[in-house]
Amino acid sequence: MSPSRKGAVLALFLALTMVVNVVPARFFVEESSVTVLNSWAMGAKHDAAIADFGIPNYGGFMIGSVVYAGQGDYGCDSFNKTFKPKYSYPTILLIDRGVCNFALKIWNGQQSGAAAVLLADNIVEPLITMDSPEESKDEDPHFKDKINIPSALILSSFGDNIKNALTRGEEVILKIDWSESIPNPDERVEYELWANTNDECGVHCNEQMNFINNFKGTAQVLEKGGYALFTPHYISWFCPKELLFSRQCKTQCINQGRYCAPDTEQDFEDGYNGKDVVYENLRQLCVHRVAKEKNISWVWWDYVTDFNIRCSMKEKKYSKECAETVVESLGLSLEKIKKCIGDPEADVENEVLKAEQAFQVCGKLERTVVLKAICSGFKEGTEPLICLSTDIETNECLEANGGCWQDKRSNVTACKDTFRGRVCECPVVNGVQYKGDGYTSCKPYGPARCSMNEGGCWSETRKGLTFSACLNSETSGCHCPLGFHGDGLICEDIDECKEKSACQCDDCKCKNNWGGYECECSINSFYMKEQDTCIERISGSRSRWFIAIVVVIAIAGISLAAYIFFKNHLQAYMDSEIVSIMSQYIPLDSQCINEDSHQIRTLVTCNEDC
Repeated sequence: MSPSRKGAVLALFLALTMVVNVVPARFFVEESSVTVLNSWAMGAKHDAAIADFGIPNYGGFMIGSVVYAGQGDYGCDSFNKTFKPKYSYPTILLIDRGVCNFALKIWNGQQSGAAAVLLADNIVEPLITMDSPEESKDEDPHFKDKINIPSALILSSFGDNIKNALTRGEEVILKIDWSESIPNPDERVEYELWANTNDECGVHCNEQMNFINNFKGTAQVLEKGGYALFTPHYISWFCPKELLFSRQCKTQCINQGRYCAPDTEQDFEDGYNGKDVVYENLRQLCVHRVAKEKNISWVWWDYVTDFNIRCSMKEKKYSKECAETVVESLGLSLEKIKKCIGDPEADVENEVLKAEQAFQVCGKLERTVVLKAICSGFKEGTEPLICLSTDIETNECLEANGGCWQDKRSNVTACKDTFRGRVCECPVVNGVQYKGDGYTSCKPYGPARCSMNEGGCWSETRKGLTFSACLNSETSGCHCPLGFHGDGLICEDIDECKEKSACQCDDCKCKNNWGGYECECSINSFYMKEQDTCIERISGSRSRWFIAIVVVIAIAGISLAAYIFFKNHLQAYMDSEIVSIMSQYIPLDSQCINEDSHQIRTLVTCNEDC
């Protein structure tokens, strides 16, 4: 880690380790400041007393491989040799405590090429702070000011464990963290994420993706405001030469075994393999590089979240074409990214992957924890507003619609802005649910779908007549209406006359209309559509005589009915009324009235008989 580098560094891989500083302080023992990364037998976390001199002028941590100076070599004199790293990591030189002061040991260690120095205590006692030594006339009075590597004092028991492991030929990789000892010197915090594109690795992959989704909006706001600088990293390793032509290396590596990733399924013949994973890792690194060149490095977060939805390996959606579609949807140059990736089959080093280091850091992935860690790197009163509130207001949908689907005709979009950043999700508009992937397509669904742009189906109006391929009786799909043919998205008029599907009667003439047809018959005939036939019309003179006869017959019938009614009903009624009136004035014997109630004898004859 170069001393000229500014800002705190935050490294994460599936879990998160915070690397930010709070306030300047006198250096005391830091708990769990040294972590063993590759040997759980020694335990993961160990305390150390960080020196109050020689630390670079920025807070952070470093990863290195331990080299032991040797028993009896206390580092009080020049080592007269260079401790070159045996592995790909910087060298952490382990020196025994004793004989001379701390600073002199560390100075000689720095002169021998060490990137950091650990002093193993020579007695069993609590750790003490390694203070600056008093000046000695036998020493260079300025050497302690020239020390620019980190150093720490560790317990004798921990030192013995490291020595024993090295004696057995084991590599010991340590992480030294001095983040609590030095304040952040500038107003920009730097942090890193170590990740993997394979989402089939179970709970750890889920944890990583949940963190990215939750922290995305926060990260983009911080970076857009110039408050933070983010860099992604990806895990890869090389294939041993003796296994270079094995099935495992051929399916898990690119560039002739130089960069590899594991096949989670351990099925080298079926599904996705390690080669796909490391290739996608490389693509995502190039996405960040190309986006950074355009000063929009925060687009990396959009790519990763979109890729996880659209091209998930776990859901069997991954393909090179799918990933390139995501790249283009975000407005990045596909050609530049391809150039950055290079030829994965070539027997050459890849510049991007070569720069990546294969290590794993443990910690906790949580949005609020990471945000708190980053914000603690700012001086009080200089932190961005997002550090004072968890509310994040963004408007990513205004730029290229966030790379989401959009129907410009109805102004409906799948882009939704949230505090986590934009998401592409088919919307609900006026009670109508849209369904689709949110990126390339969204279609209205349900009974009321035709009210929204005809449900995405064909529709056309001519001369005030409208036809549509959307039916409210159906919840989905498009079907051309009667008189049209097509797939429902495009419908064309059917010429029933040319197809001879209508007007088949002998005297019929067919005329095609838009969406239908008309059948015509001769002058003396009219068309009956149901029977597809022509019926002869009745002539005018015959019809007039026919009407006259009908009228005469109707009048005669009415007259006859009136006569019969008068004769049988009205006359009988009048006779009975007359008898009733006369009986009041002239007594009549009951025998004087004939049994036939409809006839009456004359009054004179009746009186004589009585």
